[in-house]
Amino acid sequence: MQILQTPHFFAFPKTLNPKTPKPHQHHHHHHQCPPLLPTKTPIPFSKRTLTANSFSSDEFPVDETFLEKFGPKDKETEDEARNRNWVERGWAPWEEVFTPEADFARKSLNEGEEVPLQSPEAIEAFKMLKPSYRKKKMEQMGLTEDDYYRKQFEIKGEIPEPLETVWAAPMVAQQVPPRDWPPRGWEVDRKELDYIREAHKIVGVRVGLEELEKEVRTETEDMCLDRYRVFLKQYNEWVAANKDSLEEESYKYDQDFHPGRRKRGKDYKEGMYELPFYYPGQICLGKVTTLHLYQGAFVDIGGVYDGWVPIKGNDWYWIRHHIKVGMHVIVEILAKRDPYRFRFPIEMRFVHPNIDHLIFNRFDFPPIFHRDDTNPDELRRDCGRPPVPRKDPGDKPEEEPLLSNHPYVDKLWQIHVAEQMILDDLEANPEKYKDKKLSELTDDEDFDEENSVTYTKAYYKKSLIPKVILKTSVKELDLEAAFAERELHNKLRMEAKERGEEYKVTKLRRNIEMDECDLLHWRRSFEEREALLRDISCRQALGLPLEEPGRYKDSSFFGKDQFDPSNPLYRFDYWGEPKNSEKSKQERIKDAHNKSIVGKGAEWYETSYEECIEQKMQREARSKELAQEDTKRDHDNEDEDDDDDDYDLDFNILREYGANSSTQPHVNGTESSIMVDEDMFED
Repeated sequence: MQILQTPHFFAFPKTLNPKTPKPHQHHHHHHQCPPLLPTKTPIPFSKRTLTANSFSSDEFPVDETFLEKFGPKDKETEDEARNRNWVERGWAPWEEVFTPEADFARKSLNEGEEVPLQSPEAIEAFKMLKPSYRKKKMEQMGLTEDDYYRKQFEIKGEIPEPLETVWAAPMVAQQVPPRDWPPRGWEVDRKELDYIREAHKIVGVRVGLEELEKEVRTETEDMCLDRYRVFLKQYNEWVAANKDSLEEESYKYDQDFHPGRRKRGKDYKEGMYELPFYYPGQICLGKVTTLHLYQGAFVDIGGVYDGWVPIKGNDWYWIRHHIKVGMHVIVEILAKRDPYRFRFPIEMRFVHPNIDHLIFNRFDFPPIFHRDDTNPDELRRDCGRPPVPRKDPGDKPEEEPLLSNHPYVDKLWQIHVAEQMILDDLEANPEKYKDKKLSELTDDEDFDEENSVTYTKAYYKKSLIPKVILKTSVKELDLEAAFAERELHNKLRMEAKERGEEYKVTKLRRNIEMDECDLLHWRRSFEEREALLRDISCRQALGLPLEEPGRYKDSSFFGKDQFDPSNPLYRFDYWGEPKNSEKSKQERIKDAHNKSIVGKGAEWYETSYEECIEQKMQREARSKELAQEDTKRDHDNEDEDDDDDDYDLDFNILREYGANSSTQPHVNGTESSIMVDEDMFED
């Protein structure tokens, strides 16, 4: 609901004893919310208030009530304001530690505008910029330089009590082999694997809480770890075989360092656990190695990858006192991911100290790598992210014509032409090929496949046209088969000539081959369309969407000026729509139309009603005079007009546009201009 309040252009007299209702005193710790609508004191109207004197904008009468309403309200200190700013906007510049320069800048600059130093803090901060003065102050305070800087970096504000994590029941740390063992492509003994997997069935047995509390033990002598030991044996075999290749792979993919990257080279220690050792749900002991403002905490759990606890941005404000680098913590693994697709393969949460209740900003998706060689759609789908919306192209593949242009046909045609050219040369110069086998012919120069196509220009009937030269290696040609085919056709041609018939070669061997390739391609595309139609009809029958939901959006979703590289608007040298283009012409016509309706809009509020009526009467009188003059002139020129019918244009149109003001629309007593350029054809 919007509440429109009129601006106060005039002041009401102030009441002598305003009775404002006092708010009830609440003895709670939370702030009292301001009322939704401003509570106004009842204002008694006198005769003096009802005559409203209008002032121009820079002549507001400034009295106490005005200043109360509109004056600056600097009731809170800067620190309070910053704290409120943090609470309201969700932005926390906590524990700001400034260099002397930045400290001076903050205390002495007012909204980016230099002002003379007035406050003692600002003057002191300015003096502290001078190293000799700073040194003198340190000596006065009796501090060494290190102590002084340490004092600057002390945590401001109150430090909360350390967190205590308590469990409602004993925490069970199980030694269970991972369910996804063995890794893909690694063969293990089937009997041993079945024995290991029995552990998962045992874990699946439900246990009551009371029974569990009775059976809590601290000794670990008779723990049933046989299956786990078998898993460890298989795991160690896998590590011995794959350790080096995993390190090579890491050097290939992870060029740049980031926290949580695989440890390699001098960082790699013997006995570090690889990724297959871990599984979601596993409880591990670890040590916090890195804290990152935007990515989270990284915990060393003894593996080649550090575990990642997602914490970001403002959540650190609450968590910073409880999680520190070097702390020993207990963590639970939440997810294990592909290390070359996801930035942090092991996602975890803190179990001790438990800070889950302090995390408010969750990551929508775990961070991923964008590599050049991956298909972005495939990457997005594998990482469980929603599709990037794009405009619906509107093409329907099921309605497109079938393809019958096999890509190899061009190459076949090139080979065919080369074979025929060599055979023509053989018939023209038989001595050149004397005592040579066609299969033993070699290239004149080394054949370079990369430079086999050259683009030049050649003259054809006095016009220069582009020419493409395709070089073909003799090794690709089947010259003997082509020669046998040529001889057969020559023989058949001779026989037909003897019979007096005309011999015609319909198709050569290579032409038939090309047709077969095209037919193969057509059949493939036909089968693809059949499969597509089957898929569409099945989806429609089951009520499933034909497209991936959210992949294509209506064009209205993208707004007007979406970046389009083909549009000249986004060319780097684009200076605006040309003046004579259709678009700007339409705008000019629209502008003229609007002006013709509105008229001299700038003069509306300046002319009084009496003046408007007077102008209107003058215009009408003038138009009557003009009409009388025109009829008189027409009467005189009737005889002359009979001779020349070539020019039938009525030049009276070009007269004052207000000549016939009875047909002109009048807006607010002002006549509209049909022509944009007023006073152009004044008499």
